[in-house]
Amino acid sequence: MRSLITQSVVLPAPAEDLYATYLDAARHAAVTGAPVTVSAETGTPFSAFGGQISGAMLSVVAPRLVVQSWRSVNFADSDPDSTLILAFVPEGNHGRIDLIHIDVPEQDYQGVSEGWEKYYWAPWRRLLGA
Repeated sequence: MRSLITQSVVLPAPAEDLYATYLDAARHAAVTGAPVTVSAETGTPFSAFGGQISGAMLSVVAPRLVVQSWRSVNFADSDPDSTLILAFVPEGNHGRIDLIHIDVPEQDYQGVSEGWEKYYWAPWRRLLGA
């Protein structure tokens, strides 16, 4: 059975700024506190947390959507990449990020589910002073 993680977070910044932060290596690293390789160009490699997460940019629709192949070091070599979809949606003066993460293997499901809050949403809130 395919796994599915869905989360939404509202942050005190315009959706366009959140999108731009995610796709800018220096700004992304400021959120996570770890090295990032990212680009808006389809087919380019993606990595975060010094290579603990890797994948490729599958599709980018500025300034609203990012789709990536995604895997962590906790995936078995035989596990296929998961797919990460991030939608950046205006919500008043704030922005909402809707996350859909498909096909995370069972052995990493809980860690990935909890990791979004721990390594992305909470630090992003702190960075924005929320």
